[in-house]
Amino acid sequence: MAAEQEEAIAGKRDGSGAISDALSLFASRLSRRRFGEEELRVLEAALSAGGDVAALLATRSEARRLLRERAAEAFAAAVEEGDGARLAVADFFARAFALAGDVESCLAMRYEALVLREAKYSHDIHLRVSHEEWSTFAKDSLDNGFYAIASKASANALVHIHPSRLGYLDSTNSILKKDKIDDIRGLQNLAKLLSAQHSVQTQSAEYMKRKASGVNEKCDLHPTKPKLPGSVMFRLGIRTRNAQKLLHSRKRNLEEV
Repeated sequence: MAAEQEEAIAGKRDGSGAISDALSLFASRLSRRRFGEEELRVLEAALSAGGDVAALLATRSEARRLLRERAAEAFAAAVEEGDGARLAVADFFARAFALAGDVESCLAMRYEALVLREAKYSHDIHLRVSHEEWSTFAKDSLDNGFYAIASKASANALVHIHPSRLGYLDSTNSILKKDKIDDIRGLQNLAKLLSAQHSVQTQSAEYMKRKASGVNEKCDLHPTKPKLPGSVMFRLGIRTRNAQKLLHSRKRNLEEV
């Protein structure tokens, strides 16, 4: 990293220009498809730049927008480069989103990496996904309100718990294995329950919204008459009664003729 670039990040902490310079440097590195530890340090420095809370929040918001935009571009380019490039991109952006505090995008990148490793590297002892990784991902998804994903991740964790993968041969390890299975099943059941409750709440909210909309439409079709003062209503009543009496009298005279 050039000395003037480092100064743009570390030396100017008290202005919007410092925020812009730091993020510009990070964006420049991403545009050159540099996804490594040094880039993550640049991002971390950019996120800490700024003299007040408002500036920090603005920087974080802009960083999230930048990361989402560049992640889509990076994945599109990595498809042609192969599975290794896709995995590297997913890992990098998962960590970058975590630094920027974008939990949803971070989980999405982690899920992308886990699924890719599951599909392409199941026979690689260093890259194949363990039940601990799926279980951890399920807990993180549950804690952040992604219940359906947590349930699916729990199911994947259960698939990976068997003797051929874990090597549980004695009774002690068998008990440990059963405890792990019970824990994951408990997490899965909780995720399913919360997912169902969330679905019901969503449907109820939509129903009440439609119902309220229907009531409003009825009100629009049948507007209420404005309330009149009592004295005016009384005079209108007398006029209506006199008009009815006059019509009745005329009708009777015509019948007599």
